[in-house]
Amino acid sequence: MSGSTRLSPNNPIFLSSSLHVDDARKAIADLVQELLFESNAMGMPNDIETVSLDQAINRILAKDLLSPTNVPAADNSAMDGFAFNGDCLDMGDAHITLKVIGTAYAGKPYKGSVGPGECLKIMTGALMPIGCDTVLPQEFTINQNPENISVIEFKRNQLQRGENRRLRGEDLQAGSPAVLAGRFLRPSDLGLAASLGIATLKVRRKLKVAILSSGDELRALGQDLVPGSIYDSNRYSLTGLLNRLNLEIIDCGIVRDDPNSLKLAFCEAAQRADVLISSGGVSVGEADYTKQIMQELGDVGFWKIAMRPGRPMAFGTLKPVSGKYPARKTLFFGLPGNPVAVMVTFYQFVRSALLQLNGASQTEVQLTQAITQEAIRKRPGRTEFQRAILGRALDGKPTVRLTGSQGAGILRSMSQANCFVILHHEQGNISAGDWVDVALFDGLL
Repeated sequence: MSGSTRLSPNNPIFLSSSLHVDDARKAIADLVQELLFESNAMGMPNDIETVSLDQAINRILAKDLLSPTNVPAADNSAMDGFAFNGDCLDMGDAHITLKVIGTAYAGKPYKGSVGPGECLKIMTGALMPIGCDTVLPQEFTINQNPENISVIEFKRNQLQRGENRRLRGEDLQAGSPAVLAGRFLRPSDLGLAASLGIATLKVRRKLKVAILSSGDELRALGQDLVPGSIYDSNRYSLTGLLNRLNLEIIDCGIVRDDPNSLKLAFCEAAQRADVLISSGGVSVGEADYTKQIMQELGDVGFWKIAMRPGRPMAFGTLKPVSGKYPARKTLFFGLPGNPVAVMVTFYQFVRSALLQLNGASQTEVQLTQAITQEAIRKRPGRTEFQRAILGRALDGKPTVRLTGSQGAGILRSMSQANCFVILHHEQGNISAGDWVDVALFDGLL
């Protein structure tokens, strides 16, 4: 996006000690949009592929799915009942009596026509018979003998002409979009495509996302721990998060804290991936060579975001690597090392960027509200993401309670939670009984 007003990740505004969460989100979205513009200019030759319906779940639709036919294809009954011509409803009689002359089934249309004073027993989904435009629900009949229904009687004021009839093309007109491009495909979308006789969909190529953890203290599962060392959990959390987005994961393992190892790992990841996510090595006081390497490899800024947990984060792009096809920049996120901070920053920044870069139309998390069951201490000037459990009170109102200690290293509290309580930048202390914004974990997808 030549001439863009996007602020560089290294702009002084992003190097302050209190970058607002919203400013960080906007900077990320602007940069992703610029990358998309550059990719489109290059033709994006491999970014769309055709998959079968059983492989399309959680993929992003690349082209509008157009209906090849009207849905419904013809007028049909919306329920079990009796079909008739609505002219009789205009005659003014308090009660109407009609003769039952046959039955229409779904998949077995009635071949005759229905005249004045007559009706047809009809099943849900059956085509409307010739001469009929209204369906009476069977429970509206008076003194009906279920064993031998030859005549029905009902009150005229119980329904209006045209009720309980699905019109041809009422749901979809032939040629109209059934599902719009950019949709993160759900089971209902696949069922809709199948109902239209469509067996394959054009979807966006899965983004290739490389992940690595940096730190001399980290050990892989199966290795023995020595004093001061810990098992690397962040790559497993990130793998789970990325799998829920149905992306291609490149696991680059654990990288030691030395310049040569980091530079080699970053270069190899950039050559293989559209996005690189690292954890660790972005806190204040980290070795200067980390920043130096980032400056050599691309345009990366080190941010201090006014949020808790997850204050330090690096973000930007790595230069195109020789031999990479297509030769475009790699988006880079350097997340904190603390396990909870990794997940919070992923949810709040990385997830939306990945969806946007992969062509999704809906990238932001939708919030709901609940009543907090406890007081929460909060100072204005930063956004906080508290792990919590959403429930429901006896009166039916949604309630939420925290999962205990909110330390950035306490992964158990994240495991117990089913949502974030989001306390916004300007908010102060929260009292028990206050309404708060909540983002459900399942809703993040």
